[in-house]
Amino acid sequence: MSDVLEVESLDVRYGDARALWDVALRVGAGETVCVVGPNGAGKSTLVNAIAGIHRATAGRIAVNGAETTALPGHRVCAHGVAIVPEGRRIFPRMTVADNLMLGAYRRGARPGFKATLGTVHELFPRLAERSGQLAGNLSGGEQQMLAIGRALMAKPALLLLDEPSLGLAPVRVDEVYDAIRRIVSSGVSVVVVEQDVERALAIADRAYLLGEGRVVASGPAASMRDSEEVRRSVLGL
Repeated sequence: MSDVLEVESLDVRYGDARALWDVALRVGAGETVCVVGPNGAGKSTLVNAIAGIHRATAGRIAVNGAETTALPGHRVCAHGVAIVPEGRRIFPRMTVADNLMLGAYRRGARPGFKATLGTVHELFPRLAERSGQLAGNLSGGEQQMLAIGRALMAKPALLLLDEPSLGLAPVRVDEVYDAIRRIVSSGVSVVVVEQDVERALAIADRAYLLGEGRVVASGPAASMRDSEEVRRSVLGL
């Protein structure tokens, strides 16, 4: 299996504070990888560094073999990476349709805009029904669907999801995770950062456990569920 994402010896700092230490991670083509860990472990910092939002201070990040370590976010996106950030960050005073259109700003995504939009509407029918509504008037679950749909409009090879279940009712979490499974089945590789460890491990092929900015355990998701490190660190067992 070829790797869509390679992270090697990654360090990230906020001023003098070191947020990530020597992190290594890989994601294969068509693979789902989850990153779990307690609050403050560095999970969001990791996906933001991969997306080019935070600059790495050491190490290497490569997407489909092309090094992206020092690239700004818009150029990382051009290599086929899209992120759904924690808190969704939609544009509340713009319509659902306009939010989705902004997702297709990447040059490689523009020619297939209508086809991609159709795929997003098939994945999330409520976005089609609410196309002309202001995004700020959507429910929390619908806003998360919009954030994922907007990322998919860029036609990514790698989708980064930061806390996709945060603040959602259980029924909406079910819908979001069903959509993630369908996205992966379409050939997109996915990295999920999640506090809902049980849910993330249930859909992932492999998992990484972060603790205080370091990878403290990794392996197949099924075996990670029963690992002592995961049980102690994030499940409270």
